[in-house]
Amino acid sequence: MKEAVVLYPSPAIGHLISIVELGKLLLTYRPSLSIHILITNQAYDAGSTTAYITSVSATAPSIVFHFFHATTLPPEFSTTSPHHTTLAFELLRLNNPNVHHALTSISENHMINGFIIDFFCAPAVAVAHELKIPCYYFFTSGACFLNFFLYTPTLHDKFDKSIKDFDASIDVPGTPSIPPSNVCKPLQDRYDEAYKGFLDSSLKMQTSTGIIVNTFEKLEPRTIRAIVDGECVPNGSTPPLYCIGPLTSSSGHDDGRSPKSLTWLDSQPRGSVAFLCFGSLGVFTVEQLKEIALGLERSGHRFLWVVRDPTNDKNQKAATSSTVADLDLGSLLPEGFLERTKERGLVVKKWAPQVAVLSHPSVGGFVTHCGWNSVLEAVRAGVPMLAWPLYAEQGHNKVVLVQEMKIALPVDESEDGLVSSEEVEKRVGELMEREEGETVRERVLAMKEEAEAALSPGGSSRLALAKLIESWKRE
Repeated sequence: MKEAVVLYPSPAIGHLISIVELGKLLLTYRPSLSIHILITNQAYDAGSTTAYITSVSATAPSIVFHFFHATTLPPEFSTTSPHHTTLAFELLRLNNPNVHHALTSISENHMINGFIIDFFCAPAVAVAHELKIPCYYFFTSGACFLNFFLYTPTLHDKFDKSIKDFDASIDVPGTPSIPPSNVCKPLQDRYDEAYKGFLDSSLKMQTSTGIIVNTFEKLEPRTIRAIVDGECVPNGSTPPLYCIGPLTSSSGHDDGRSPKSLTWLDSQPRGSVAFLCFGSLGVFTVEQLKEIALGLERSGHRFLWVVRDPTNDKNQKAATSSTVADLDLGSLLPEGFLERTKERGLVVKKWAPQVAVLSHPSVGGFVTHCGWNSVLEAVRAGVPMLAWPLYAEQGHNKVVLVQEMKIALPVDESEDGLVSSEEVEKRVGELMEREEGETVRERVLAMKEEAEAALSPGGSSRLALAKLIESWKRE
């Protein structure tokens, strides 16, 4: 029987890209494997995946996608949770019969070495156990959120109040203390349905065969050691940890648009451009966009800025629901801004080839939402960052990027949640020309070398991958 590995991602584009890269990596190490990826419909708009899947299917024929019939939430389903992750957990739970059917069908012609799931897909752990298939978690964030995720049941038992009501920063093994406001929003309220989904997934993770995480040892040594030593699960057992990263897309999420941004970068001086991009879902109000524009203009630095259609809701940080209808850049930005900055700045709508941009020699800094894929892409390119978290676990990442890894400078919000033009001007200046920026630049260049070493033959990530594959034989 042909050996197979089945991957089950959350259908969000960022999670899908990471798990596809894991599949490609497994094929590089074991070309005889058959890789099967289970695809569900989205509970909410988490970024289109169609073009990306089509591209992967055309270039990697050993990766087979299995599309489930669309599952819908029942009419009687209701929730008071403001978090879209609640819908994702419920939809993925309803997909368990589809998962069971897919695994059973694949097993007819293949020996399934492992079933590797996203942490949102925790309900499928029960299916894997029923079918006696080894189940691994693939954690698409870094160890700097994995430690908090594993420690959540301990915090839940230790305290009888929600994190949002904490008066002081939270101590979690392996990372600096994290302010309650930086904690992933669905984890802040213990009575929220989304919180219960995360808690359940964390507890199920402890029963898994292993945890695969997209990081490398030299990037997060203290955090990884705390996890491996069991400090994050003091009252239970921690499954084996496999740090196999950094896994990043070689081409990024290319939707076929003309790379105008790359042509423009070709004419800019080396290391002179600040690149601003906030992921596939990051979104701002018109007021915030104008503050960014004014800050960039006053900074005097060259910039490449990716702008999405804005939101009317200042509390909405991810475009998981409708935003303002497609508007032209002139109406979004301060009057005359595009004309005044045309000699040193380029603003593009919605998309730029991020991996290629970060690798371009003209780029000297990256203003990022701290999504983990973006962080790893910056590390592999050796580009220092300004940390401006918007949603998900990005607040955790900011704390660690700035205080622990020291490869980013912080962007700080005012009390009303707005980042002022003065803050943008100040931080861009620090990153691009002052001593603070030079310090993080030297540090991220050192991490770039460590990343290359980790992925080289005999490197820590290659050895972890070999141990993972060896574990299949034992199972």
